[in-house]
Amino acid sequence: MRIIATLLVTACLTQGAWAQFKLIGPGFLPDLNGTNLDDSPIKKVSPQASAQATFKNCPECPEMVVIPAGSFQMGSNDYSAERPNHRVNIASFLMSKGEVTQGQWKAVLGSNPSHFWNCGPDCPVENVSWDDVQKYIAKINQITSLDFRLPSEAEWEYAARAGTITAWSFGNDESKLTDYAWFRDNARGNTHLRGQKLPNAFGLFDVHGNVWEWTQDCWHDNYDGAPFDGSAWLSGCQGNYRVLRGGSWDGASVGIRSALRLGYHQQFKGKYYGFRLARNL
Repeated sequence: MRIIATLLVTACLTQGAWAQFKLIGPGFLPDLNGTNLDDSPIKKVSPQASAQATFKNCPECPEMVVIPAGSFQMGSNDYSAERPNHRVNIASFLMSKGEVTQGQWKAVLGSNPSHFWNCGPDCPVENVSWDDVQKYIAKINQITSLDFRLPSEAEWEYAARAGTITAWSFGNDESKLTDYAWFRDNARGNTHLRGQKLPNAFGLFDVHGNVWEWTQDCWHDNYDGAPFDGSAWLSGCQGNYRVLRGGSWDGASVGIRSALRLGYHQQFKGKYYGFRLARNL
């Protein structure tokens, strides 16, 4: 039997929280075809068109990028939690260009919960639970009269892939990861300022590494029965577990792939976990 990714083992041991994780199986070396999607047709999108369209509606608001509508093959056929690989249709929506920062969190809620508080206001906020994020969203929506939310898991993967079918948003060449991500090989044990690495083709920064990102969906062990319309999967939930995506500063290269998923209890927090926002168009 294949072993669980070092990324997940390290995170669990560090926090002493084995019972709070849904151990999901992926995190091994990807095959030569990245996500094994070569035989699946994909509707082409135009990332260059969307990467230029951004919105910032208020001082507290993150800068949002227009994600164009399209369809894609979600997941992979490599690991049980990423199966079945399936087609999902995505309506155009807005997604924050980067992870929500410590400064943005403090501007809304008046405090900074981050473990790496000395990283600075432009570093991603972390040490926040899914429940904490819901309080932040309720407050910023009250302040701004807008409709911020967490992205669905499908929206997150679609935006992170930005039209690709490979292990990472830029391809399968692992040697290029340091150009795009803060992870175990280069992060030196902490988070980093947002936007220092290259963005993906949709103009999003740090979709790989830096901090895991909460999504709206509750946890399921695989995609059997998952929605095909890009909406959050909120039925048939396995306890109070929610889905995290993207990997963190402590992740190995295989642990920050576009298809990788993690389930974590919505009330628990840690120095690995942050989020980015979405909005409807």
